[in-house]
Amino acid sequence: MHHVGTTTLMTPRLVLRRFVPEDAEPMFRNWAGDPRVTEYLTWPTHPDIDASRSVIEHWVKGYGEATSYQWAIELKEIGEPIGSISVVLQREETAMVHIGYCIGRPFWHMGYTREALAALIRFFFTTVGANRIEARFDPRNANSGRVMAACGMRYEGTLRQSDRNNQGICDASYHAILREEWEAG
Repeated sequence: MHHVGTTTLMTPRLVLRRFVPEDAEPMFRNWAGDPRVTEYLTWPTHPDIDASRSVIEHWVKGYGEATSYQWAIELKEIGEPIGSISVVLQREETAMVHIGYCIGRPFWHMGYTREALAALIRFFFTTVGANRIEARFDPRNANSGRVMAACGMRYEGTLRQSDRNNQGICDASYHAILREEWEAG
């Protein structure tokens, strides 16, 4: 793959961009501090804005690496981040990236997550040269799987009790799309 790091991506309604320290307050308010949002995620609900500040500080330091991919999902209409989307795992030998995402509850069911994921799929196939893009979700969070399917990702199976999230040990359902499928699509 030809890594370029977190670069700004535009969609009709969103700006996918690097986080900045000033994003801590909207991050905490819009998604990271909400236990309903983090219910099926692998990281804990932030107890306060300082936790969000600390996470953003870590991400900002990582932007110096070409293999770091961590975007704020900024809604153009309000000019602040409403979620995040990132590469949580990569495998050079198979040119694979594994994407994770999270969006604030007031912004659910509006197509924003699908729009952000579709932009990343395009970016990783056309700019980075990925061959496979995958994502996983707890089957109890079926809406996440619907986002993946809407972006052309195929269901590949569920690994029973293979993951851990804020609910404890859980199943993990995988979706993926290959470059050849995306190009044909």
